Amino acid sequence: MLKSVVRAVGAAVRISSATTSTARALPLSCPTLCSPSSATARPFTRSLWMLNSSGASSGYRPKLFSSKVLYPTVSCGCGGLHTEGDKAFGDFLCDEIKEEKKIQKNKTLPKMSGGWELEMNGTEAKLSRTVSGEKISVTFNINNSIPPNFEEEVDQGQQKAAEAEEPEIVSTPNFVVEVTKQAAKHSLVFDCHFPEDEMGHGDGEEESDIFAIREVSFQPEGDVEWKETSYTLNTDSLDWALYDHLMDFLADRGIDNTFADELMELSTAIEHQEYIKFLEDLQNFVKCN
Repeated sequence: MLKSVVRAVGAAVRISSATTSTARALPLSCPTLCSPSSATARPFTRSLWMLNSSGASSGYRPKLFSSKVLYPTVSCGCGGLHTEGDKAFGDFLCDEIKEEKKIQKNKTLPKMSGGWELEMNGTEAKLSRTVSGEKISVTFNINNSIPPNFEEEVDQGQQKAAEAEEPEIVSTPNFVVEVTKQAAKHSLVFDCHFPEDEMGHGDGEEESDIFAIREVSFQPEGDVEWKETSYTLNTDSLDWALYDHLMDFLADRGIDNTFADELMELSTAIEHQEYIKFLEDLQNFVKCN
C-alpha cells in the first residue's frame, strides 16, 4: 500500500515538472514551426535575413550570406553582377587598349595596288576587280589568321637578342581566288594559303613563292560554299609543271608575290582593328557602360 502511494506521488511530481517545463519553453518557440499556414510565417524568414543585416541592433550575427561573389560591389541599375574582379578586369582592358592603339600602324586600311575594290562583311574581306571581261575575286577571313609562335629553347645571350628584336604579329589568312569568265557557267576556284616556309620549285628561281595553291576546283558561279560533289584537284601530289602553270595563271591576273605581300599587310591591319574593337566591346561588357 505504501509503495503504491509513493509511485502515485512520484508520477504527480513528474507530470507537474513537465507541465512547468513546457510552459517555460513555449514563449521561446516559434509558432510558425507548428502552424505553417499561420499569418506570422514571415518573421522566420526575416530573422534569417537579419543575420546578414548591418542594422541598428548590434550584436554577434553569423555571416551566412557574406560572400562577395554573391553581391555586386557596384550598383548601376542593369541588374548584372559586378565584382572587384570585374573592376580589375576592366582596368586591365583599359590599359591594354591604350597600348594596342599606340602600336597600331594603320589607323585606316591600306590600299591594294592593281585596282582592287575592298568589301567588308564582319571579319570577312572580299577583293574584286575585272580584267578584260574576267571577274576576279579574292576572299579571306581574318579569324584564326595569326600563326602560332613556336619559340625554341635558346641560351641567355640569344634570349636577350630575341627580346630586343621581338617579331611583329602578321596575319597570314587562307584565301580563295575565284576567276569567272563571261560565257562560263562555272568559276575556276583556287584555295590558297601561306605556308610556314617559302616554297620554291627550282634551283634557278631567284624568288620563291610566298603563297601556295592547296586545291583547285570548278564551282558554280556565285556559290558561297565549296561543293564537295565537284571534283577537287589537290596539289600535294601534283606534277610540278602543271602546278607552275596554275601559278602563272594566277600571276597573269595579278595574284603574285606583290599581291600576297599587300594582302598580308591588309589582313594584319584588319585583324588589329578587329582585335582592338573586341577589347573595347569586352571592356564595355565587363563595365556595363
